[in-house]
Amino acid sequence: MNHEFIEALRLLEKERGIEMETLIEAIEGALVAAYRREFEIRSKDRDKSREREGTAGQESESKHVDSDGITAHIDRRTGEMRVYQPMTVVEEVQDPNSELSLEQAHALSPDLELGDQLVREVDPSHFGRLAAQTAKSVINQKLSQAEKMRIHEEFSGRVGGLASGIVQRRDRNEVLVDIGRAQAVLPYNQQSRLDNYTFRKHMRFYILKVDQREHRPVIMISRSHPGLVRRLFEQEVPEIGAGIVEIVSIAREAGSRTKMAVTSHDKNIDAVGACVGQRGMRVQSVITELNGEKIDVIEWDPDIAEFISSALSPARVMRVVLDEEDQSARVIVADHQLSLAIGKEGQNARLAAKLTEWKIDIKSETQYRELLEASWISDFDEAVAADEAEREEAMGDDYFDEYDDELNGVSQSMTSPASSPGIIESVIEALDENDPDEVDVENNLQG
Repeated sequence: MNHEFIEALRLLEKERGIEMETLIEAIEGALVAAYRREFEIRSKDRDKSREREGTAGQESESKHVDSDGITAHIDRRTGEMRVYQPMTVVEEVQDPNSELSLEQAHALSPDLELGDQLVREVDPSHFGRLAAQTAKSVINQKLSQAEKMRIHEEFSGRVGGLASGIVQRRDRNEVLVDIGRAQAVLPYNQQSRLDNYTFRKHMRFYILKVDQREHRPVIMISRSHPGLVRRLFEQEVPEIGAGIVEIVSIAREAGSRTKMAVTSHDKNIDAVGACVGQRGMRVQSVITELNGEKIDVIEWDPDIAEFISSALSPARVMRVVLDEEDQSARVIVADHQLSLAIGKEGQNARLAAKLTEWKIDIKSETQYRELLEASWISDFDEAVAADEAEREEAMGDDYFDEYDDELNGVSQSMTSPASSPGIIESVIEALDENDPDEVDVENNLQG
């Protein structure tokens, strides 16, 4: 019994992650290929012998085809190998490897007749060197195919998850990473500028997809995907894994800053506090893994105005004016908070817009008042023009000419709304207390 052979297969199964049955089937196929190779060699040797004997005209065609009926079997318990070839009973033997005469057949069984077939067992140990090389080549090919299928099946089910890996080397702009039973590729556009991909450094990666490259499965990973932050917090915060705390949305600019909105399904548990952890230990673990990337954890709110205000932290928001139809918001902050709300190169406002999925326009208090005044001036001019048009239509051209001088005098006395500060202040106060769309400018003018 070949116990060493069985143990070697089990060890290979453990190392490569390929099932033992697949390995045995690959070896059985290799034995069949090896015997066919041996059969081909013997046929050529026989043909050369016939040429020397002057009987080349009796050459027979090679029977090296996939449908020749040759099979192999390996005992799963003992490891014994057997190769079987069908033999045909013929009147005149042309190929002793696949044919036998009627006399030889009757020696085995008197019931055999011409055209009958029986199976002959072949000992693989008698195969030559070339046949052994063929078997080795087939085994390697089968193992490679099985490993490709195993990698594709295993990692296709892990897309969107985490994988721990060891940096192997840089290849141009890509980083090759060993993630266990497979090698992964970290493209340049998925790298974080804070990471240092030194040789044999341990890191965690987000699995993007399983791709094909040169007919081999390639696992594409990322260090810049927002999903990496999500998975890291799921590992660090038990409440997220239990479903008590939920990560609603994440906005990330890898290597710089991340904003994450969370909510709790248990009123007794603070979502932000659970993610931050005691003395900030939980969030600090994630920051360490991301090599110092800043993370803002905020409370998600079903009230979009409150949510937008929180998303713009650390800036303090005075007022949020929503446009539901356009899904945009105008945010008013104090003058000294404007730069803080916008952030360096607009990063804070940009991340807040990604997090809330709303367009955000940030204005200072002074800018907002100027905007209101400009809007009031426009409304005032429209109201005066409309009043003149109504009078002209109602009284006729004669009446309009009669009072033209009077109206010109009135307009000269009110050349600018700024000349009536009391009216402006009353309109602004009304706008601050109510929705700007609901303020009646014409009534304020008449008042």
